[in-house]
Amino acid sequence: MVTVKERVTPDYGWTFVFTGREIPSLNLGSYNYLGFAESHSKCADDSIDTLHKYGWATCSSRHELGTNNLHVELEQLTARFLGVEAAITFGMGFATNSLNLPTLVSDGCLVMSDEKNHASLILGLRLSGALIRVFKHNNMKHLEKLLREAIVNGQPKTGKPWEKILIVVEGVYSMEGSIVKLPEVIALKKMYKAYLYVDEAHSIGALGPHGRGVVDYWGCDPQDIDVFMGTFTKSFGSAGGYIAGSKELIDHIRVHSHAACYASSMSPPVAQQIITSMKIIMGEDGTNEGINRIRQLKHNTRYFRKRLHQMGVIIYGNEDSPVVPLLVYLFSKIGGVVRGLAARKIATVGVGFPATPLMEGRIRFCLSAAHTKEQLDYALEQIDDIANELGLKYSQKPRCPRPIIYGSDDDLDATD
Repeated sequence: MVTVKERVTPDYGWTFVFTGREIPSLNLGSYNYLGFAESHSKCADDSIDTLHKYGWATCSSRHELGTNNLHVELEQLTARFLGVEAAITFGMGFATNSLNLPTLVSDGCLVMSDEKNHASLILGLRLSGALIRVFKHNNMKHLEKLLREAIVNGQPKTGKPWEKILIVVEGVYSMEGSIVKLPEVIALKKMYKAYLYVDEAHSIGALGPHGRGVVDYWGCDPQDIDVFMGTFTKSFGSAGGYIAGSKELIDHIRVHSHAACYASSMSPPVAQQIITSMKIIMGEDGTNEGINRIRQLKHNTRYFRKRLHQMGVIIYGNEDSPVVPLLVYLFSKIGGVVRGLAARKIATVGVGFPATPLMEGRIRFCLSAAHTKEQLDYALEQIDDIANELGLKYSQKPRCPRPIIYGSDDDLDATD
């Protein structure tokens, strides 16, 4: 749940005034995938205790006075969690992409970027000076075509071989709800001797039987990924981001990254929140709470998605993606759905142009392990009413006539 503070605008969005009304609402709009964004929990208690020893902030960069025991522990823990040699952490997730990609590629390098990649990836690649070629979303045939042409033709004007070819993809795409076809990307990377950069902002913690992200989800070898990137703002209920991979890679970034050299280091209580939540996910706290949250999120995701399909609305994405975009198409219907759900005490996010194509407006639901079945049933009932009122049941697919059973055995893979 979340408390929504109501505000109004007298001048069409230029300024806002709070009315003083506070509305307890079901939160279907945040990235709290595993439910660790809690005000009363072991994570919160540990973070508060950290304040007495380390204070609120270091007020310095990692290269000067901004490194303490928590930063070292967090980086070692992150590397162990991902199954790689080393990791480096940063205080801001957006900057993790935008300020580190220029340290990995430059003029003379080629980047193959998925067309749905996040703005932080796009900014980082533009700052790098590398040549960018965009392939169709999750389309492996188009990616292979561009790779083959790039290798055959070489650099523009000179025809020289590329110094480096980097493929950049995301684990879960936050506007599409789709999961990258990682095994196919790895196969192409190996075939054409390229490097692979995987942004796991929305997949780390939320995917895989052990919560280790898209690599865990597909059962791939972590050594096949050259650069792991992720954020701590979603599944870990904290802030910041990380880059992980070989020790050689991390040593290079630690020396050359502007985010490491100049930005203030991560706040100690923020780092402690990540350490505690990550240890719970890994089971190092001595309980099954982490694996239970991962399973709960999977149950919630599949149940919610199947019920929406049965309802007759159109949703995008993979059945295991906790990001669920519901297509409303018309721009005017975005506001209608958001306001309609808000009136029923459900907080959601409406997304339109330019974040999406002009005629593909959508409502983005984000599921959490903290949601109960009763909360999901209430939300689905309200969505069904609004879909009937606004004419959102566009789907022409056959609807399952059987009741969807929450947490049924056929909802889970045999490996679970």
